[in-house]
Amino acid sequence: MLTILGFVMIATFLVLIMMKKMSPIAALVLIPALFCVFVGKAAHFGDYVLEGVGNLAPTAAMLMFAIVYFGVMIDVGLFDPIVRGILRFCKADPMRIVVGTAVLAAIVSLDGDGSTTFMITVSAMYPLYKRLKMSLVVMTGVAATANGVMNTLPWGGPTARAATALKVDASDIFVPMIPALAVGLLAVFVLAYALGLRERKRLGVLSLDEVLESEPVTGEPVLVGAGGDGGRAEQVGFVKGGGSAGTSATDGSPSDSDDDGFQGLDPNRATLRPKLYWFNAGLTVLLLTAMIMEWLPIPVLFLLGAALALTVNFPHMPDQKARIAAHAENVLNVTGMVFAAAVFTGVLTGTGMVDHMADWLVDAIPDGMGGQMGLVTGLLSIPLTYFMSNDGFYFGVLPVLAEAGNAHGVSTIEIARASIAGQALHMSSPLVPAVYVLVGMAKVEFGDHTRFTVKWAILTSLVVLGAGILFGII
Repeated sequence: MLTILGFVMIATFLVLIMMKKMSPIAALVLIPALFCVFVGKAAHFGDYVLEGVGNLAPTAAMLMFAIVYFGVMIDVGLFDPIVRGILRFCKADPMRIVVGTAVLAAIVSLDGDGSTTFMITVSAMYPLYKRLKMSLVVMTGVAATANGVMNTLPWGGPTARAATALKVDASDIFVPMIPALAVGLLAVFVLAYALGLRERKRLGVLSLDEVLESEPVTGEPVLVGAGGDGGRAEQVGFVKGGGSAGTSATDGSPSDSDDDGFQGLDPNRATLRPKLYWFNAGLTVLLLTAMIMEWLPIPVLFLLGAALALTVNFPHMPDQKARIAAHAENVLNVTGMVFAAAVFTGVLTGTGMVDHMADWLVDAIPDGMGGQMGLVTGLLSIPLTYFMSNDGFYFGVLPVLAEAGNAHGVSTIEIARASIAGQALHMSSPLVPAVYVLVGMAKVEFGDHTRFTVKWAILTSLVVLGAGILFGII
């Protein structure tokens, strides 16, 4: 009975969030509460939740302060020179433009927010693609796949969800996977190079002057103050074509900016701190190094980093409050999901449902495959994270796979590492809100994006999984 109820609870959760009948946070709380009553454990519901919250508090703290930290770094202009440098590198060569798209998307993905990554990437690269009449699905496909690989960062979502669901440390999942993820990112760059060569062959190479003299790019979306992304567009301040913040750039003529009129970030936004650029760059490098070297727990590192970044860049209290408020919606959405997940995982574990489900799954897996649960999990993560949300896969399916793996001698941490292999494809899933930001800004039909991207994203996910197995990580 517990096995059936466990699968029904997971299925109910998946159906409701996939059909958008409930938000993930509401579903993570209300559905397990209801099923806790069904199994006769209502009196213990509070204990399950409190134990789960205690286990997940470090993950929630990491996500909270990582979002604030990287949001502040975008606010103060840490990534602006990188954007301008990539645009100068691209010139009017289709191959360089596609490679630059991949590099820019990967770098901005350090923010951990897919919508922000796509807004910065498309606003910077869209005019170049339009002027050269390049394929826009190439831009969306490369950007989504690069972001999918980088989305495995501990503060990006899936790694935190895996750590949350399996009650392991996020750094134990991510740090050993760095070589495999690096190979996956390299595969994206190779793909971008190949697609760029194909575009170059089709279109040729123009001089930048010829590009600027061509028909102006008009009708681009106005990004400043755009809704639907928790205020991120407004607080970053996107503009195009040398236009000023809050205006539509209908004139494609060059401006006095370093990037020859192709602007991705408002160079005059009030939050810029050019005199502190090297401090912020050094702080970011130090923070990432400390994370990789495991000098301190990741939540502590980002707590210190966010506090220091706010204090140095915005010494006045009202300015600090304004920056925190600008990122508050993203913080609330993510950390709220983590604490809500404590209810789901707490009930699933506390009632014994996950144990019974795992026993059933173990019996269903042939003995010859039991020792390969890492590979099985990695392969399943590719389609499952595409056809269901990350919440559904990591909180509903992964605990069962982990229990089944444990029964066959495969460690929980290996299952967790394998579970993030499919993220390159996940970022093009119709269940990911950020992908609609991407295709909407690029004026690409979602179906066209899907047909072009899915095969390359699957290949990239398989490269990550294969590299993980080859290096002995999985």
